[in-house]
Amino acid sequence: QVQLVESGGGLVQAGGSLRLSCAASGRTFSSYNMAWFRQAPEKEREFVAVISRTGVSTYYADSVKGRFTISRDNAKNLVYLQMNSLKSEDTAVYYCAAARAYYGSSGPAYAYWGQGTQVTVSS
Repeated sequence: QVQLVESGGGLVQAGGSLRLSCAASGRTFSSYNMAWFRQAPEKEREFVAVISRTGVSTYYADSVKGRFTISRDNAKNLVYLQMNSLKSEDTAVYYCAAARAYYGSSGPAYAYWGQGTQVTVSS
């Protein structure tokens, strides 16, 4: 089992940058594919990015491709989401999630979730 805690959210102007972090408990962090999802007010949760166990493979939603970068540090049990060129439509609560076997964009396939961190982009 793994517990996830996100941090790094906040208020930023459009065009600015933020880096989110997700700290994972446990000794088996490198056994999990890690993803970021987000949920805006009155909208469904949507996939943002995923990174494989070793960090070699990544996959992004079209809406963030070229602006966001997912990375991980298995020695520190951390996964990051670097967000650049932020837009007002990026405003949402951002969640990290973990899955042992699944690598993809389907939320229900991820067994473990953090509590979320709010990102607000002002225009």
